[in-house]
Parts: sequence; C-alpha cells; structure tokens
Amino acid sequence: MRMFLSRMPPDTDEAALLRAASVDAERTVALLRIMVALGMIAMLIMAIESVPDVEERYLRRQVGLAFVTMGSYLFLGTAAFWAVQRGVFRPWMVWPVVTLDCLFLLVNTGLSLANSDVPGLNVFAMPSVWLVPVILAFAVLRFNPLLMGYAAAVITLGLIGLALWTPAEVTEDIGHRLSVTMQTPPNLMRITMIALSGLVLVAAARRTRALLYQSIREARQRANLTRYLPAKLAGRLAGGGLDTLREGRLVHMTVLFIDMRNFTRWCEGRDPAEVSALITGFRIRVQQAADETGGMIDKFLGDAAMILFEGSGGAAAAVDCAQRLMQHMEALAEEARAAGAEPVTAGIGLHCGDVYAGVVGNAERLEYSVFGDTVNIAARLEKLTREVDMPVVASAAVLAEAGAEPARAGWTALPPVPLRGRKSEIGIFGRGSFAA
Repeated sequence: MRMFLSRMPPDTDEAALLRAASVDAERTVALLRIMVALGMIAMLIMAIESVPDVEERYLRRQVGLAFVTMGSYLFLGTAAFWAVQRGVFRPWMVWPVVTLDCLFLLVNTGLSLANSDVPGLNVFAMPSVWLVPVILAFAVLRFNPLLMGYAAAVITLGLIGLALWTPAEVTEDIGHRLSVTMQTPPNLMRITMIALSGLVLVAAARRTRALLYQSIREARQRANLTRYLPAKLAGRLAGGGLDTLREGRLVHMTVLFIDMRNFTRWCEGRDPAEVSALITGFRIRVQQAADETGGMIDKFLGDAAMILFEGSGGAAAAVDCAQRLMQHMEALAEEARAAGAEPVTAGIGLHCGDVYAGVVGNAERLEYSVFGDTVNIAARLEKLTREVDMPVVASAAVLAEAGAEPARAGWTALPPVPLRGRKSEIGIFGRGSFAA
C-alpha cells in the first residue's frame, strides 16, 4: 500500500500521506497503551489481594516496582495521546516513544531480577517479560518495518543482557521466590498480557484491512479518472473528489497547438489502414515529445493536438517541445518520401498566459479543459503558420519567458498582427526549421 511504505522520497504527496498516517497510527497506539496500562493495574490489584504473604519485603518491592512501571506506562500513553490531539506530535517522535516502550519492559524486568536476587537465566519467570508481545504488537500498528525491527532488536539484546546477569549473592529463598512467580496471580498476569497482545493485533488487522480497502478504492477511482483525464492529472486529483475537480483554478500556462497540414487532401483515395497508421505514428511522436519535455496532452483532435506546460518554466519547455515535434515531423516526412508518398507537414502555435483549468462533466463522463484568451491565441497562431509559410509561430511573450534571444535562436520577427477578439496587436516570431 502506497500510504504505508516506510521509505518514500521527500516532498511528494505520498510522503505527506505517510507522515499523516504515522501520526494517526500513534493516536491508536497511545489509546491502546492507556488501555493496557489500566488493565495491568487492575490485574495487579487483584493479584495483591490473593497473595497471603504480600507483606514479605521483597514482594512489597516487587509490587511497588510494578505499580511505578504501569503508572509510567500510563503516563507515556496519556502524554502521547495529548501530543497527537494537540497537533504537536511529529513522525520522528515515534522513535523515542518506541525506545521508551522497550526500556519500560527491560528496566522493570531487570529491577524484578535484582529485587528477587534471582539469576538472569530465570528472566522469563518474571511476569513483566510477557509485555514483549504487547510492545511488538504496538510496532505492527505503525506499518514501519524499520521501526518493527528496531523494537525487536532492542528487546532481544536487552533480554540477552538480563539473562547474563548474576546476583552478588544467591540466597536460599530463590526457590520459594521462583515458586511464587508461578502461582495463579502471576499466571493470570501472563494470560492477561497475551490477551491484550491479541487485542492489539486485532486492531492492527482491522486497520490494515481498512487501509487496503481505501487503497483499492483510490486506485479504482484513479483508473476511472484516467479513462477521461490526462494521466498526470488523474494521479494528482484522484483524492479530492468530483466536487474538488470541478472547482477549477486560474493557472499560468504555455499552450502549444500542433496540426497536420493538408491532411484531408492526403487522405483522399488512400486505404483506411494507411490513414490510421499515419495518425497513430503522429500521436506516438506527439506523446513522446510531450513526455520528454514535461508537457501534458490536453486532448487529441483528429490530426491535431493541444499540449499544456504549467508554471514558470513552461515556456522554455514548450519551445523545446516544439523543436522536438518539428524534428519528429521532418523524420516522418523523410519516411514518406522514401516510400514514394507525399510528405505531411505540420504547423505549431505557442502562446502563454493565465488560463482557467478545471474538470467539467459528470461521473460518467469527465473532461479536463482549459479556457481563456491564451488558448484562443495559441490556436490562432497555429493557423497563422499557413499564412506566413513557417512551421512554427510563437508569441513574443513565450520567447521572453523562455529567455530566448530571437535572432540568435533562429527566430524571425513577423509583423504584429491583430487577432480576432482582441483590440491590440501582439508581437510574434516565426521559425522555418528546427533541424540541426
């Protein structure tokens, strides 16, 4: 599932979702930690009442240590939950929290051994050791393999260290003290911890299942959107819902129109398969040029296409795309000449400015559209290529944003032309060929 892979590149939507999911998981873990602590405190109280010789000194210390540990564990869960609720918990904080989980277990177990003067080889007789599955179950809830491995390593190494511990003096009461740890109350504590571990794992399984369904729904929604919308756009907008898609926004874009010339005449008398092959080859080349320059194909219209370039670097990318398109078209023309067929050329128009971008339609039929004067001018500049007999016509605004020096880059200044629907004229430049 993409939201819960532990290693993501920075500054991506996936990374942001992962960070949010990590914080949300910690809320669940904090609540479960509080429940475990309260449950253990309740069981401890019941165990004390059923032990007749609780007044024995070392038992009083054991009980005191247990209460301090469980109280500290309750405090940790409460503090973590408060931090999440107040919005101050950060993903990196999960590492010290997990470390504290492990230390609570190991320190309490070590103190129990020291208090009882029991050799470390009997560490698994201490009831507190049975918190291990609970803590590991907490790690599972976070869906982070590195974190899970870290918790397992800390606990394993800590228990190995405790197992190697030997008390300074081995007393005659060790056998009695070990027998006490195997009586009904301590065993009830162990059973309780196992049951709590099972409850935590049930919560983890439920969460995993819910996230799997969510991932499937998002993938299906994204696939449905891709049927109608440009693939780059569908991935970005899938999570927002249809209403968000329809809101639209004002975006600065460079718009590129390309249209094959004399296509209708070329098709006369030709086999439909030959026409289909030409259109397919044309679209493959347009898609390749767009992909190489970061453009987004808004739509194909028969033998024409509209490509969009968003952002401040869009103008330079659009000029680069126009160069690649002309090289592709010249290669396509050479192939036609070699086959003894009439070559097909193309005209390209470029303009930049603010456009309205949004999705229109209903759930059964969506369409991404851009509207505005910028789109209209780019389309008219493409048509102007026929009048000036140049394959590419770009507005002065595009070349200025691209940082191109027209004379050095091979552009020819054309007389400013009035465009239909505009009162003022715009500066334009043409280029005859991009071939090296």
